[in-house]
Amino acid sequence: MTDRSIPLYGTVVETVRLAPRLVRVVLGDPGLGPYVPSDFTDQYVNALFLPCGAPYTPPFDLEEARTLPAEERPLGRRYTIRWWDPEHRRLAIDFVVHGDVGRAGRWAANARPGDRLQFIGPHGSYAPSTTADWHLLAGDESALPAIAAALEQIRSGVPVLAFLVVDAPGHEIELDCPGDLRVDWVHRESSPGVDAVVAPIAGAVFPAGTPDVFVHGEAAEVRAVRRHLLTERGIARDGTSISPYWRRGMDDEAWREVKREWVAEVARDA
Repeated sequence: MTDRSIPLYGTVVETVRLAPRLVRVVLGDPGLGPYVPSDFTDQYVNALFLPCGAPYTPPFDLEEARTLPAEERPLGRRYTIRWWDPEHRRLAIDFVVHGDVGRAGRWAANARPGDRLQFIGPHGSYAPSTTADWHLLAGDESALPAIAAALEQIRSGVPVLAFLVVDAPGHEIELDCPGDLRVDWVHRESSPGVDAVVAPIAGAVFPAGTPDVFVHGEAAEVRAVRRHLLTERGIARDGTSISPYWRRGMDDEAWREVKREWVAEVARDA
C-alpha cells in the first residue's frame, strides 16, 4: 500500500495525441519510486494542478500548500491510470482537453518532457468480473481510459458490448480486448443528446446469462442508460458499476456540491 505521507509525482517523459481531444501523458521516475498500483482497472489518482505563477513546484508539501491563499492552492482532479509499467516505473494518464479551458486540460495540452505532476493515490473500485457470462461497458471520453483498461482484462472469448460516445468518427481510438468485442460508437456531431446514447443500447441484442456492467461518464447520459438497463432490461443492480464522472454545464467544484443529492435522486429511479 502506498505511504500517503510521501509525495508522489511523475516527470513527463512523453505526450501522445491519441485523438483530437485526447492526450496521453506518460510519467516516469524519480518521483514514482513509492508508487504501488491497485488491482482495479478503474484505478485513479487525485492529480494536483498548480495555478499560473504558483510559488512552489512538485514535489511540495500538500498540507502546507493548502494553507496558502486560495488563488495559490493546488487544484485536485481525479484521473484514471491508463496503464502502469512496473519494469520501467512509468504510468500513463489520458486527458480530455478542450483547448485552453480548464486547469487540468490546459496542463496536459501543454505538458512537455521534464514537467512534473504530483498526485495522491491510487484508488479504485472496479475490475471486470471473472465469472460473468458477458460484459457491457458504456461511457464517453472521460470514461474511455477506464473502459479501455477493463477491456484488456476480460477473459478470452467472452462476449463484450461497448457503447462509446465521442465527437465524431475521427475521435475514435483503437481498443484491445481478448473477449469477443463489439463496439458501437456514438458521434455527438451527428447524434446529439441523451437519446442518442441510449438508442444503440436499447436496440442491441444482449447475450444470454448474467452481465457485468460498467457505465460511467456524463451525468444525464449515465442516468438514462442506468434507467434503461435496470427498468427496461431488468438487469439487477448487483454486478453493476454505474456512476457519473461529470455533469454538463457544471465545473468540477459545482458538480461536487450537488453530486451526493443527485446520486440519491437517481437511486430512486430503480
